[in-house]
Amino acid sequence: MDNEIRTTVKIADETGHAAQELTKAETMDVVNQNPNAWIFAGNRLVKPAELEQANWGDIGMVMLLPALVGGLN
Repeated sequence: MDNEIRTTVKIADETGHAAQELTKAETMDVVNQNPNAWIFAGNRLVKPAELEQANWGDIGMVMLLPALVGGLN
């Protein structure tokens, strides 16, 4: 039986988003597969290293969003 803490991870792209219940290790794998994504945890923008060090029991929902780029024509 898996006793690891899981949290909801929402991964957005141009077609919408997918929500998954992932462990910390699984979440970090997703983060590493999306190096240009913006990562939000606890309703604030965080860096991958901050997410790695976070207390997973208190993290709440994690969202990975495509980075916004302004000024492109």
